[in-house]
Amino acid sequence: MTVIRCVSPVNGEVYAEREALTPEQATAGVERARAAQGAWAARPLEERIALVQEGVKRLNGLKDRVVEELAWQMGRPVRYGGEFGGLNERAAYMGGIAAEALAPMVAEDSDRFERRIERAPVGVVFVIAPWNYPYLTSCNTIIPALIAGNSVIHKSASQTLLVGERWAEAFDGLLPPGVFQNVVLDHEGTEGLIRARSFGFVNFTGSVAGGAAIERAAAGTFTPLGLELGGKDPGYVMEDADLDWAVDVLMDGAMFNAGQCCCGIERIYVHRSLYDGFLDRAVAWTKQLKLGNPLEVSTSIGPMANRRFADTVRAQTAEAVAAGATPLIGREVFPEDDGGTYLSPQILVNVDHSMRVMREESFGPVVGVMPVDGDEQALQLMNDSPYGLTASLWTQDAERAARLGRRIDTGSVYMNRADYLDPALCWTGTKDTGRGAALSVLGYHSVTRPRSYHFRKAKG
Repeated sequence: MTVIRCVSPVNGEVYAEREALTPEQATAGVERARAAQGAWAARPLEERIALVQEGVKRLNGLKDRVVEELAWQMGRPVRYGGEFGGLNERAAYMGGIAAEALAPMVAEDSDRFERRIERAPVGVVFVIAPWNYPYLTSCNTIIPALIAGNSVIHKSASQTLLVGERWAEAFDGLLPPGVFQNVVLDHEGTEGLIRARSFGFVNFTGSVAGGAAIERAAAGTFTPLGLELGGKDPGYVMEDADLDWAVDVLMDGAMFNAGQCCCGIERIYVHRSLYDGFLDRAVAWTKQLKLGNPLEVSTSIGPMANRRFADTVRAQTAEAVAAGATPLIGREVFPEDDGGTYLSPQILVNVDHSMRVMREESFGPVVGVMPVDGDEQALQLMNDSPYGLTASLWTQDAERAARLGRRIDTGSVYMNRADYLDPALCWTGTKDTGRGAALSVLGYHSVTRPRSYHFRKAKG
């Protein structure tokens, strides 16, 4: 028997534990999902949309409990109200475009021929959710997958073990039995199901190493995969930027959720003419944060989700300082830093790309800031990364941002904003950040497959 445990970063104690399914139990769950999927897909699209949206409404009814659970499980302060703003926005948008996104592509409808392409559900969709935004990331696939007529099996990360149970509670008695299931699996059990060709699509959000393990398990099965993996997202502040605005958004993008954001800002390049002013404002902005217990409403930055995550950030920072970097936030500013999960936010200068903190994913409240002399130098530095999720450009010139954006090897280009997912746009990445498409019309294409119809009605 394998027991999956969530150790709370708040106090280091076990907050929740569940037994992992045996291989036989996991296989039985897949079989239930397959058995239920056909009848679910046969229901009218409008009915599926309404039921899924009602499930989201029910999940909102659990908000108080969900927000407190997230604080205990992964440390997000309760003052932010969980993930419901983004979840509701995405669910509403994906429901609203479903009819258009899933509509047949008609090539001909005449007396002689009927030729069209329809979108067919892939069957059983497996969602392997991360711990940092467990509701926001999982909804990107759960919502369109169910609406498109698939059944869904959801697996939570061990750090946010209770999330899948809340999804299941929201859908219980609303969706037919077997259409949505939450499962508790260890790594071996997860990979075993994938190797057994259990799924029509697998979505995974997590580390590069985790994504590689998923790819190895799927090798030879031809199972489609959606992989959102690591990131090292850059911001570039040009000489014509609104400096106060840039500092406010980029520093929030670097520090929110203790820096544990897939598209968080991890490195910033500032035109030399604005560099000193940016740093002065960034330090003042950071010193206003309140590190502490996430269950207290005064706390604006909570603990990191796990001690080992904090240790990684501390190690990267220490190595950079030893190599010549200068930290701008003194230890006295955040006395709550206990050397464990509670970690002081930090801004580093005199950094370069020989340092891990500027090249490897930190996933914590540390950001390196470098001066640049112009677009070409900034472009070279932004592209000098094994990752490519988002890039944030700060300028008053949209044409300049577009020209530069086309040369950045990234999934999304922002101008004058950062750390946001627009459900109307495709969420995707390049290089080690992974592959696949979530949200937008293309998100529906990930959880469906094309089926062509070529009907000849008459001779001649």
